[in-house]
Amino acid sequence: VQLQASGGGLVQAGGSLRLSCAASISISSINDMGWYRQAAGKQRELVAITSGGVTNYPDSVKGRFSISRDYAKDAVVLQMISLKPEDTAVYYCWGRYYYRDYWGQGTQVTVSS
Repeated sequence: VQLQASGGGLVQAGGSLRLSCAASISISSINDMGWYRQAAGKQRELVAITSGGVTNYPDSVKGRFSISRDYAKDAVVLQMISLKPEDTAVYYCWGRYYYRDYWGQGTQVTVSS
């Protein structure tokens, strides 16, 4: 399974970005998919997950980030609004397929104040 992330960039605080992660297989067969991020000097953290039709977010992004599946494109999308400088990080898409974890290559999101 290959995951290809795209959509990162530089945005001002309060702005929006949409990240997309295209899978090399049908996402209908990938039960768990999500997005993680890793800021400089910090551990990687989960920011959104979709599993069995249920979505979850940590409090730090709840109400601002939204994860969804685009079955037509076999992609998982992360819509981010009201971005803050502390959202600056490399964002990685993730999928679990047959009990094995797969990662995209990461895309940089930079939020300027």
